[in-house]
Amino acid sequence: MERLFSLDAQFLFDAVVLALSMLVLFSLLSYLLFNPVRDMLEKRKQRVFDEQETAKRERQEATIYKEEYEQKLKEIKKEAEEILSEARKKAMKNEAKIVAEAKEEAARIMERANAEIELEKKHALDDMKQEMIAIATMMAQKVVTASIDTKVQEGLIEETLKEMGEQTWQS
Repeated sequence: MERLFSLDAQFLFDAVVLALSMLVLFSLLSYLLFNPVRDMLEKRKQRVFDEQETAKRERQEATIYKEEYEQKLKEIKKEAEEILSEARKKAMKNEAKIVAEAKEEAARIMERANAEIELEKKHALDDMKQEMIAIATMMAQKVVTASIDTKVQEGLIEETLKEMGEQTWQS
């Protein structure tokens, strides 16, 4: 009867040779392949770690730069508000100055207009006086040329008034 698994000398020799060849092969592969792969993985692990550290450092620097940027932005906004405030103050001063100058100019124009009105009134009064003198002279000439009769004198006055028109004396 034959056995499936027998522990004879050939089998033990093959098993030992196989184990030694596996050990040699494993050692050779470890030296030629596994160690370089382990070194490469270690280097890669170190590179990833370095990149993470660099990213962390850069993130911190970015945060610092962001804070500086926000601070500068606040300062710029503050300066802009100050400039706008100052410009508003100047505009208000200019507005007040322009309004004051306009009021002064309006007052001068009113004074000039009032002076011209007064002058025109004086001219109108002078013209009226001249007309009255001319009328009185015409009446005196007619009275002198005509007899001193009251009826004639009244007629002359009425005639002179009609010539001048009633509007002159009523205004």
